[in-house]
Amino acid sequence: MAEKILSIVVVVLLIAIILGIITSCVKIVPQAKSYVVERLGAYHQTWSVGVHFKIPFIDHIANKVSLKEIVLDFEPQPVITEDNVTMQIDTVVYFQITDPKLYTYGVENPIGALENLTATTLRNIIGDLELDETLTSRDIINTKMRTILDEATDPWGIKVGRVEVKNIIPPRDIQDSMEKQMRAERERREAILRAEGEKTAAILTAEGEKESTILRANAKKEAMIAEAEGQAQAMERVFEAQARGIELINNANPTKEYLAMKGFETLTKVADGQSTKIIVPSNLADIAGTLEALSETVKK
Repeated sequence: MAEKILSIVVVVLLIAIILGIITSCVKIVPQAKSYVVERLGAYHQTWSVGVHFKIPFIDHIANKVSLKEIVLDFEPQPVITEDNVTMQIDTVVYFQITDPKLYTYGVENPIGALENLTATTLRNIIGDLELDETLTSRDIINTKMRTILDEATDPWGIKVGRVEVKNIIPPRDIQDSMEKQMRAERERREAILRAEGEKTAAILTAEGEKESTILRANAKKEAMIAEAEGQAQAMERVFEAQARGIELINNANPTKEYLAMKGFETLTKVADGQSTKIIVPSNLADIAGTLEALSETVKK
């Protein structure tokens, strides 16, 4: 009885071991993953997405590779510019594994190799640039680094998509000098803007005064023209009235005595004025005779 129980236990253990081995040999590769499989220590094949079966004790999964884009943020690296300024620059590298086999067997510690390659490439590029060029040439640095890294990592099964210079940290004294320079530049721009504003204001003021003077002159001219036209019309009316009066007098056929009387009235008005000059008519005797005749007429 004991032997039967022992045999049953052994059979169950064997079945459990066999099932465990079979289960461990069935592998499911998830999305965006690849498995590098070795057989008896040599590269056998690369498994893509799906269900795969390996031979127990013969096949071995050497590496599980992610096919997603990977982002590596490297620590700041000390670099020296062409004008001997030491600064700290940290970079961000975006890459993707395109060949899991090359990535597994191409280089030992691919991430460390990529980091060292990034540092040396950055030093070579910055060594050909001066400080000002380094601060203003991020796009050029990024493009050069991406080209060099992509070409160098191609045998490792790595595709470098982007390289970004994250921070450029110059020495403290250089930062202070740059801040002073920026402050001076801002003050210069402010002074230029203020001067341009004052110039514009002065020009607008002068143009306004000019237009105002022109408008006043035009208004004065129009007023003088209107006044002269009014005076001309008034004089025309006076002359018309005088002409009408003369015409009426002529139509009335006045006598010599009436004309003499009008002349006497005119002389009286002249005598009543403030003038210091005395006008004596050349025909004073005729006037005297006329006055005597008038006197006789009045008496009658």
